[in-house]
Amino acid sequence: MRPLPEADRDAIRLAQDPKFPRWLEQITATGGCARPIHLAGSTTALDGTTGEILHHYDTRNEPGERLLVRCRNRRATVCPACSRLHAGDTFHLIRAGLLGGKNVPDSVRHRPRLFVTLTAPSFGPVHRSSELCRPRRDGGICEHGRPLGCGAVHAPGAAVVGQPLCPDCYDYTAHVLWHSHASKLWDRFVIDVRRRLASSVGLVQSRFAQHARLSFARVAEYQKRAAVHVHAVIRLDGPSGPDDEPPAWGTAEFLIDAVRASAQRVLVRTPYSPAVGELALRWGAQIDARPLRADGDGPDDDAVAAYVAKYVTKGASETGAGIDHRVTTWDDIEAAPLSGHVRTLMRTCWRLGGLPEHEPLNLRTWAHTLGYRGHILTKSRAYSTTYAALRAERADHMGHDGIPDAVTERHWRYVGSGHTPGAALVAAGIAEDLALLREIARDDRSGSPRAVGN
Repeated sequence: MRPLPEADRDAIRLAQDPKFPRWLEQITATGGCARPIHLAGSTTALDGTTGEILHHYDTRNEPGERLLVRCRNRRATVCPACSRLHAGDTFHLIRAGLLGGKNVPDSVRHRPRLFVTLTAPSFGPVHRSSELCRPRRDGGICEHGRPLGCGAVHAPGAAVVGQPLCPDCYDYTAHVLWHSHASKLWDRFVIDVRRRLASSVGLVQSRFAQHARLSFARVAEYQKRAAVHVHAVIRLDGPSGPDDEPPAWGTAEFLIDAVRASAQRVLVRTPYSPAVGELALRWGAQIDARPLRADGDGPDDDAVAAYVAKYVTKGASETGAGIDHRVTTWDDIEAAPLSGHVRTLMRTCWRLGGLPEHEPLNLRTWAHTLGYRGHILTKSRAYSTTYAALRAERADHMGHDGIPDAVTERHWRYVGSGHTPGAALVAAGIAEDLALLREIARDDRSGSPRAVGN
């Protein structure tokens, strides 16, 4: 008889443990988290006046004398269960800034609101999908003897899409340095939009905040060519934020003009380097700014929120642009399963990161993200709610309210993470079951029919 796989043997061992039901409760409470954090310690709630113990919890009575909590990793490739939860929180965070809710007034849906996409500039011609990958009419050849166009029609998922037509012509240095300055470029873009709005209506730029407030939420996404572009929801409020109406001159059309002009104007200059000189980094020529209208004439608000939530959970490895963990040596880059294009970008990060003038960019630390070191999702303070508030609301809904007028003493320490092979098998099954239940509940709410298996 063939021996059982290790994971199956381990799962049987767990099931035979007298504390298996409690362990299963913990796994279910984490949503089937693939890499839970293991904590040991205690929490004691005391009456603030008398000192009486109101509640005491200690992990000494738990399986393995530890408590499992979610890893909260946003990447679906790392933890599908926590990634789904993060996507749901992101959906509600973005949606609240579009339609109200979560302590944001419903009136925001009638404000000037845009869905904006800003792209990276061209660093060299690449293969494109569908009808876009066509040869140049002059049949040009680059200095390295390669054609400057491609006569094939590539499917959107083809491996060649996004790869340079000539790797020797492609400006890998500019690509990496653009990534490392993309967050600063966004900051200058937002500042310039405010300045342009102010100057267009005759306001002193320093007085803009007394008349209006620009709120936003943005997500970074890797394109097929492994360059980041930015999707953003931008909203114009009054000076107090979402509770305040914008001035009469604040229209969506006015905001679009300011966004387009600023995206074309702003730049960031890199510090001079003897190896690469000084670069002027800008947004790409492709700029899209669409109004979001409360009457439904424009992109759907829920669709925009879902779109942002979808991309915030994607890691670099899912898009073919890097990997989801840091590299510590040149050999790590050589051993990673990457396309030649992405591997060259990571090598460029490593080489530039070794130059003293680029040391502040920490390019070797961020080689796995191709030099991009910003957060995947960022938002202005007044845009909507926060992840922390959403998590607290969920905890309250699940019955984990604090005890009023109590003093809480907590003593916790980290004791490990992850699963044994059998535990991973059980956790994956729980995560799949919970995902199926959510899908059924979503279909029931929308009235969509479901296929029934035999």
